[in-house]
Amino acid sequence: QVQLVESGGGLVQPGGSLRLSCAVSGSIFSIYRMAWYRQAPGKQRMLVATISSAGTTNYADSVKGRFTIYRDNAKNTVYLQMNDLKPDDTAVYYCNTGSGSPWNWGQGTQVTVSS
Repeated sequence: QVQLVESGGGLVQPGGSLRLSCAVSGSIFSIYRMAWYRQAPGKQRMLVATISSAGTTNYADSVKGRFTIYRDNAKNTVYLQMNDLKPDDTAVYYCNTGSGSPWNWGQGTQVTVSS
């Protein structure tokens, strides 16, 4: 049973930065493509960024150049560095596998960008 625990969210002003972390247990983490998703109020969950087992990354157009996904296989953790945050980035952020059927979702971490 895979468990996902996201952390690092908070309230930040526009232009600020946050780093999100996702600890993954119960799987052979290093072999999986991992991803960050977000869900804004009243909207569907959307894919934000992915990282393959080899470290290849992809980003949604809306975050390209501002967000960086990376992973530490020794710690079974995937990160999302978010810079130059905008009010439209406000959402609950989740991590999950980036390929195949998703694992059970964690509780997510709330990111609020507001002045």
